[in-house]
Amino acid sequence: MEILGVLLVLALLFGLGVAVLVVVGLVKAARAVGEKVERQEAKARRAVENVALKAKTYTQTGPQGQISAVRLRLRTSLDGTRQVLQSGVAQDGQLGESLALLARLDAHAAELDGELRMLEREPDTGRVAAKLPELRERAERITHSAEAMRWAAQDRMHRFAEDELGRLSQECEDEAGALRHWDTAPGASGGASGDSGTAGAAGASSASAAAGASSAPGAADAPGAARGADAPGGARPGLTDGRGRPSAEELLGLADPVTKLAQRLRKPSAGPSAG
Repeated sequence: MEILGVLLVLALLFGLGVAVLVVVGLVKAARAVGEKVERQEAKARRAVENVALKAKTYTQTGPQGQISAVRLRLRTSLDGTRQVLQSGVAQDGQLGESLALLARLDAHAAELDGELRMLEREPDTGRVAAKLPELRERAERITHSAEAMRWAAQDRMHRFAEDELGRLSQECEDEAGALRHWDTAPGASGGASGDSGTAGAAGASSASAAAGASSAPGAADAPGAARGADAPGGARPGLTDGRGRPSAEELLGLADPVTKLAQRLRKPSAGPSAG
């Protein structure tokens, strides 16, 4: 029995919690719906008032028409600035500060609009003529401030769009160049072949010049070697290698005896024919 009582209490508590959550959810939903309805109602009321003010501007003359024109211009300027800032705050967080300033400016505009509405119902034309210039000057200051923020926000969004478009265009140009990579390949290969051909021609000419230089000294050494063989004191072929380096006979110390023997053999022999 005790276990059943505990389970029953837990079930009651769970049901009570679910009921509380449902009630809280319904209250929040009703509040959200009510706020949305109020916003829509305020927008509809404001739209109707703007239409009425525009109609009064064109139909009424004198101070009444001027007051309607001031109110309409004030509302139009604030509404336009609010739309511009709200449309760009998602991409640029700095516009949130501008929205906060616009809310403060809107509070002054609402106060001024109330004074203008009271002045519009004023039956004394003298008082209306006395108060209207001051209220118009305040309305001009509020309108100028709202327009300055709106134009600055528009210029800022335009600048960001231009910068983004410039970066995107540069990236597209780079990608197009990468896709046309074959345009640079033939020129590069042709330049490489031309350089190799030039280097080959230069190598061939240097090789032929070296061959001619090596053959020329050889031809010049041949007569010199012949004269050296015929000369009395010249070196015999075979004793040196023709390039000024010592031969094997010089290294063994046999150069002088061999030379003397060659000179004796060249002398005329004193035989019987001489006598």
